[in-house]
Amino acid sequence: MAVKERMSGNEAVSYAIRQINPDVMPAFPITPSTEIPQMVSSYIANGEIDTEFIPVESEHSSMSAAIGASAAGARTLTATSSAGLAFMWEELLLAASNRLPVALALVLRTLSGPININCDHSDGMGARDTGWIQIYAENNQEAYDNFIQAYRIAEHKDVRLPIMICQDGFITSHAVENIELLEDDVVKTFVGEYEPEEFLLNPGKPVSVGPYAVSNYVMEGKKNQLIALENAKQVILDVAREFAGISGREYGFFEEYKMEDAQYVMLLIGSAAGTAKDAVDELRESGVKAGILKLRVFRPFPAKEIAEALKGCKAVAILDRCESYNTNGGVLGSEVTAALYQNRVMTEAVNYMYGLGGRDFTVEDAKGVFLELQNIVENGAPAEQFKYIGLR
Repeated sequence: MAVKERMSGNEAVSYAIRQINPDVMPAFPITPSTEIPQMVSSYIANGEIDTEFIPVESEHSSMSAAIGASAAGARTLTATSSAGLAFMWEELLLAASNRLPVALALVLRTLSGPININCDHSDGMGARDTGWIQIYAENNQEAYDNFIQAYRIAEHKDVRLPIMICQDGFITSHAVENIELLEDDVVKTFVGEYEPEEFLLNPGKPVSVGPYAVSNYVMEGKKNQLIALENAKQVILDVAREFAGISGREYGFFEEYKMEDAQYVMLLIGSAAGTAKDAVDELRESGVKAGILKLRVFRPFPAKEIAEALKGCKAVAILDRCESYNTNGGVLGSEVTAALYQNRVMTEAVNYMYGLGGRDFTVEDAKGVFLELQNIVENGAPAEQFKYIGLR
């Protein structure tokens, strides 16, 4: 039976961690993710879980300790934001290439410079090519639900890859919302116990983790890592289907909002989807057939599925909450347009930048984007690519 509660996103993720009771959590504080290790430490101090908390001197050390614990056979997690994730950079690649199912609660915050503690997606998107699974949340409920599903995905025998569960800093991490929690025993049964086949502390089967690889083997290792990420697509869907059975909440690679007959679509990630949905509701009342494609799973990237979802619309606005600094658009803009082209979907696509460093994204901003799409299609207006929304 669902437990109705009011929680911030950080509280919700911490509560999920308490319910899962992982073995080891190394962590170093950084705004706005600091509350997560703080709350988990309180659960440990109160005797509610027996997770081994390891205070470390930096985020690099945090991920190093997580790698060591996971390699030893422990169910492991950590949490970080922004420069903390950047400081883990070397270790992120090691966790993925060593096929260690570490979970990371990433509270998204802009990367410097200039220094700023507010939300955009430059930290998560900056780690897009490290080999981690990445799942993003729109709200506190999704942050909780995604973390409950995380280990089932990462630890699956066909996957065995680390996973980032991402939510928008301050917007969801600190804002309090109504939420439905699952009962402890339901979560415990759903997540199950971690039983790795191979690990360092298994005396019956000694293994090496992270040895030097000569050129004869590196490509094969990287290809196998890619195959695991491809396998994760089906595992994510299977776990989501099972999760719907215990929660009543359904998840996939993305959420389609009023997409059945949508002519103008906005594709974006994270909390701004709620704002965009309000804009769609208002535009629908005035006869504009607007819709939202909210991407949940960014890695593995569901290219074919996105192209299929967009093939019936006249134009799509792809909104990036970080700058890729390639002079050719943002991360989502590049990957979505490539997906459309590769799948022979010639929908008009316009790439926008929004919300950098916490800049407000309003219902009026979202409506303006949809009306620009309509003007491009119906009146032949030139499509201005890579426009910054709300730029002073």
